[in-house]
Amino acid sequence: MMDHVRTSLSEADVVALLVDATEEFGKGDEYVVAMMRQQQQQGAKAKRFVILNKIDLLKKNRLLPIIQQYSELGLFDQIIPISARAGEGVDDLTDIFFRTVAAGPPLYPTEDFTTQPERFFAAEIVREKLLQHTADELPYTTAVAVERWEEEEGRDLIKIYATIVVERDSQKPIIIGKRGDMIKRIGTEARLELETILGSKVYLDLHVAVHDRWREDERFLGSWTDRWAVLSGEC
Repeated sequence: MMDHVRTSLSEADVVALLVDATEEFGKGDEYVVAMMRQQQQQGAKAKRFVILNKIDLLKKNRLLPIIQQYSELGLFDQIIPISARAGEGVDDLTDIFFRTVAAGPPLYPTEDFTTQPERFFAAEIVREKLLQHTADELPYTTAVAVERWEEEEGRDLIKIYATIVVERDSQKPIIIGKRGDMIKRIGTEARLELETILGSKVYLDLHVAVHDRWREDERFLGSWTDRWAVLSGEC
């Protein structure tokens, strides 16, 4: 997974590091900064931005030292404070992106909205609901894969069978919940959103499986390459 990240960094026109300005600079930040610096030393030409989000929750005397800290790294071309919730600085950020990235020929037909298959979005939506409800207990240790996708045109129905994979047996009850309440909530919320997106009734069947250290199993990852969405702290 990290190979894809490094490849993207080397090919990008702009690399934007999104930072929660209310959180202390930690090991995760150090890791990303070191990776970006390595790309710089290897000759990557991308412009590098730091986007400091949630400035609406900070007083100015707390924001200025954060800006100085990132400035002193000598790595970033621009440091952009914003508040996504309040909209502060967002227009400026958009303008900076358009000024930085040169116009080019379209890479895809104008009628295409995405290059991803519907299976990908189904897994992503389940993943989103899963993270919303279990992030405190299961941060970044879960994968979601769509195993089967069946369309019944006469009934205007899509049947989706998906598997949620965790790393330990102790994590499985967290997702299932007491009397199945949690997995039912995740499934209901995902199903309703999928019906809106797909414009069809959806039957969503979720199962939970355990695979110890799945993130380090290359054969397991390879078999899921075309059908999974991953929650990983390394991404």
